[in-house]
Amino acid sequence: MSELPAQAGIGLRAQHYGDVLAGWPHIAWVEVHSENFFVPGGETLRILDAVRERYPVSLHGVGLSLGSSDEINRDHLRKLKKLVERVQPAAVSEHLCWSSIGGRYLNELLPLPYSEDALTGVCARIRQAQDFLGRPIMIENVSSYVRFKGAAMPEWEFLAEVARRSDCGILLDVNNIFVSATNHGFGALDYLDAIPGERVGEIHLAGYETDEGEPADEDFLVDTHSRPVSDAVWSLYAETLKRFGPKPTLIEWDNDIPALPVLLAEAGKAQALLDNCHDRFHARAA
Repeated sequence: MSELPAQAGIGLRAQHYGDVLAGWPHIAWVEVHSENFFVPGGETLRILDAVRERYPVSLHGVGLSLGSSDEINRDHLRKLKKLVERVQPAAVSEHLCWSSIGGRYLNELLPLPYSEDALTGVCARIRQAQDFLGRPIMIENVSSYVRFKGAAMPEWEFLAEVARRSDCGILLDVNNIFVSATNHGFGALDYLDAIPGERVGEIHLAGYETDEGEPADEDFLVDTHSRPVSDAVWSLYAETLKRFGPKPTLIEWDNDIPALPVLLAEAGKAQALLDNCHDRFHARAA
């Protein structure tokens, strides 16, 4: 489900293309948003080709809307398959959410009702996508700010069951767990308890803000990908590694994007925790 190294990578954004191409810094792997490369040719694809020669690449989608009640978008799938065949990525992922209805698309990753009907529908679409692409994909948990009434199960059980029924991997976003746990009042460790570690092929880390725009710990958090990873999320990440072992870990930063050295420094923090985790697991094996 993932051929990424169990090391820290970064989300590669256009602001850093020049720096990366000019110096080829030490980066274990990079992740890009698939839809940014749904083009027939040109400079953007040439840059991705060059990056792929140097680093393992993960393709991370934001627009397939696997949780929608609409039919899966075949045109989107064809474009994704063409990109997968060109790049031969180490991993392909999407979100456990919906973002379209009736052919109208919203610029948001919206949570699902955790019902049996929703579970059946999203699993069918994941299987359909995997069959079309000819490979397994990973599904990421999203942060949320509202919940549907009458859920048949909590989010973490829903995610685990999606992975089991559709035979897909899990992209576990630790920041999203923390944000949603804070917003809805559930236990982040309860979430981790339900996740099958063998299904986790990648971890995401990012920064959040409060609804007032401050990067402090408050009662309501917004997943903005615009700040450094918080101390609370670093602690939850360390607990995640303790439970599941070292996993490929990505630093996401999509708004108020800093200079590349700042992003690489965040990846360095994740790598230090991964190195410690590797050491612990090697000691147990010995």
